[in-house]
Amino acid sequence: MRALLPQAAVLGGVVAGALIVAFRGDPNEAGHYPSCPFLMLTGYYCPGCGMTRLVYALTHGDVGTAFGLNPLLFVLLPVFGYLYVRWTVKTAQGLPMRTILFKQPVVYAFLGLVIVYWIVRNLPFANALAP
Repeated sequence: MRALLPQAAVLGGVVAGALIVAFRGDPNEAGHYPSCPFLMLTGYYCPGCGMTRLVYALTHGDVGTAFGLNPLLFVLLPVFGYLYVRWTVKTAQGLPMRTILFKQPVVYAFLGLVIVYWIVRNLPFANALAP
């Protein structure tokens, strides 16, 4: 497990670098980031649409805007952050990371939630879920 510690450090560095890029480059201005390819090809929002602007809003302290851009990701970011920190600590301790979140039924439920979110955010009555 200690062999994973360098990977955890690299992942942490990548995340930190991405946050710096997100803080500096405004995705609301044209030319800073590419558009969502799924949205460009189909005209429908993907589950990740609004993610870059969400991170930009969060790095600038605009929590309300961040939530409005992608509510699902806004709720899941703390969970992902917790899991990353826990994985890093367990790896440093040489212990396996055990959690119910990686059990097959939970993974299928999560995938189902993402698919339902993907569909619902593109329905006419669910404009609040659109970025």
